[in-house]
Parts: sequence; structure tokens; C-alpha cells
Amino acid sequence: IRFSFPVLFAMLLQMFYGAVDLFVVGQFADTVDVSAVSTGTGIMMTFTCIILGLSMGLTILVGQLMGEGKPARVGKAIGSAIFLFALITVFMTTFVCFFAVPISEIMRAPREAFNETVSYVRLCGFGFIFIVSFNVLGAIFRGIGDSKLPLYAVMIACVFNIFGDLLFVAVFHMGAAGAAIATVAAQAVSVLISLLIIKRRALPFRMSLKDIGFHKKYVYRILALGTPCALQDFLVNISFMFVLAIVNTMGLTASAGVGVAEKLCGFLMLVPSAFSQSMSAFVAQNIGAGKHERAEKTLRYGISISVVAGIFMFLTAFCFGDSMSMIFSKEPEVIEASFQYLKAYGIDCLLTSFLFCYIGYFNGYGRTLFSMAQSIIGAFGVRIPVAFFISRIPGVSLFKLGLATPSSSFIQIILCMFYFMYLKKNLREGKIS
Repeated sequence: IRFSFPVLFAMLLQMFYGAVDLFVVGQFADTVDVSAVSTGTGIMMTFTCIILGLSMGLTILVGQLMGEGKPARVGKAIGSAIFLFALITVFMTTFVCFFAVPISEIMRAPREAFNETVSYVRLCGFGFIFIVSFNVLGAIFRGIGDSKLPLYAVMIACVFNIFGDLLFVAVFHMGAAGAAIATVAAQAVSVLISLLIIKRRALPFRMSLKDIGFHKKYVYRILALGTPCALQDFLVNISFMFVLAIVNTMGLTASAGVGVAEKLCGFLMLVPSAFSQSMSAFVAQNIGAGKHERAEKTLRYGISISVVAGIFMFLTAFCFGDSMSMIFSKEPEVIEASFQYLKAYGIDCLLTSFLFCYIGYFNGYGRTLFSMAQSIIGAFGVRIPVAFFISRIPGVSLFKLGLATPSSSFIQIILCMFYFMYLKKNLREGKIS
């Protein structure tokens, strides 16, 4: 709990950070801008999740090296990560800025909000260097067992984003474009202040400028651990983009309603997401130290706490989703659409209490390929087909469409339980040291 709480609070602030954009736009702009921010955020989160996935490889590697008592190697691992993520930043910035229009077309952004969506995506794309730096710093410090610095970074970004949104959207009336500028500027300030904090701190590893570069062993290890996580997150988000594309064909109100619901879903999923991230770092250090039983206890305790929170979140979404939706929209039709979608997500809150903890446990073990496989099966074998077939039903509600997500989670939990038993069997037989 001590390690997970700062992660949870940081994720809460990060959700709040993103929600402020939608809240301010919803209050000081119109439905067109709300739809643009909703669709644009979905697009940017897909690319950001690639960074998060690859940085998970860095967290696991740093955690295992620290657990093995090899802090001297941590510096080279981090230097390799800086080199690797710099190349990724250049590629992603170029790709997003040049292909903002076709990406928005693929997402079927509503015609009325198409230009605003493209502007939002392009402006965020120009700030990819800060998005990458922001997430890589967090990955490094979670790996060494420090979950507080990422919290401070998010707090700084959150404060500056609030002021930025109010300035560009409420005062200058820049709509979705103003929200994008505020987001990028806030992350830039956060990264710079975080680097100043790091410069004044004593770190549990040694690192110099010569460590920054292509060190084959560490680059390959980061990619081996992180690529499955990145592919997992990317493809899962692609599956949600397919669902959003289906929703966009249902009209502007449905698009805006699901956009509001997705913001709220981020808050609802905070506890299992925080335990998943924390468990990856916690388990990685214990596996590095050869403490397999302690890693398994982490899984059991994590699920126990997460399930309690999941029950509360389910009741909140299912019973009070309309009141929550009013925070982000003042239009009754959008509020009702959001509420319908949230009811289905409430069911998923119960299931992800188990699922996310399992994923964090397997990632900490370095079994990121399995984590990727079960997520892809859930996304493309269940979520998309179920959403597609339900959408073919005349007059289908957003609640029924939303049931595609808990259907996927249920199948994924079954897969995780079988793999957990397989892993325990190998441990007993001494096939895993």
C-alpha cells in the first residue's frame, strides 16, 4: 500500500489532468469541441500507450537489476533507454503531425468536428518530446522503488494544465486547440522542474554522459520486455478506437456521450491500474532477488484490495453515472448517452480488479509476451466482434454496446488463471529459478 498509494494518487491526478480539458471545453465551448477533444484524446492515448508499454520494459529491467543488487548496471540501462526513446520521439512526432488528417478519417471523427480534431492531434504531436520524457522519468523511478517523484511530476503538470485550460479556452476561446496547447505546455514545465529536482537528489545508481548511447545488451532487453507491453497497449487501444468509430456512426450526441464516459472510466479504473503498475515494479524487484513466494503474496493482497475498490466503483457507475456525467457536460442528451455507456463499464470495474493485478504480476516476472497475447485475444477475439454484432441490432443502446468490454475482460481472466497455474507448476518443478 505504501508503494502503491503514490502511484494511485499520481494516476488520479493524471486522470484529473486529462479530465480538466474536457471539463473546461464542456463549460466554455460547444459540443463540436467536446467531440474533438474526445476523439483527439483517444488518438493521442493510443500513441502514448506505446510509450507507456515500452517504458514498462525499462521499469521491469531497472527493478530486476536493483533486486539483483547491481545498481552499477542501472546507469547503462537508463542511458540506453534515453537513446532509444529519443529515436522513438523523432519518429512519432513526424508521423502524428504529417498523418493527423488520415488518422482522424480512420477514426471517423464527426464531420462537424473534423477540423478541430485534426488541430488537437497535430498540436499534441508537436509536444511528443515532453510526453515521452514525462513517462520515461516515471518508469525509471518506479523501477528503483521510488513512486513519489512521478507523483510530484503529475502534480506540477496538473496545476499548470488547469491554468492553461482556463487561459486558452475560457479567456481566449480557442476551444479544442487551446486545450491541446495547455496540455503540451503543462507537461513541458513538469519535465523541466522534475529534472531540476533530480539534479539535487542522491540516486541509488551511477550514471554519466558516456552511458547514454546504444548499448546492445540493454536496448535489446528493454525492447524484449517492453515491446509486448507496447503492442498490447497499442492494439487494445486500437480495439477501443474501433468501438469509438462504431459509436461515431451513431451521431454527434453518442460520440460526445462516450467521450465523457471514457473520461469517467479512467477514474473508475484507477485502483486496479495503480496496482497493476505497482505490482510490475514490486514483483520485478522480488524476482530479481529470487523471492518468488513474496511476489505471489503481492498478487493475492493486490487483488483483495482491488476487489473492494471495484465493488465501490461498480455501484458508483451503475447508480450515479448520470450525476458524474453532469461534471463534463450540460446537455441532457449527452449526459444520458454517457450514463448508458457507464453502466456497462461499471460491470468491467469488478472484472478488472482481478485482471489488471494478474497483468502486473506477469509483467514483473518478465512474462510480457503472455500479457500481450491474452490482451490481443480479448480485444480482437471478443471486444471488437461483440461490439460489431451488437451495433448491427436496430435501435441498440450504448449500454448494450458497452457490454463488449466486460465480455472481453471475463475471457482474459480465465486465460490468466490458467497461465498462473502453469507458472506455479514450473516453479515447483524447478524450471524457473
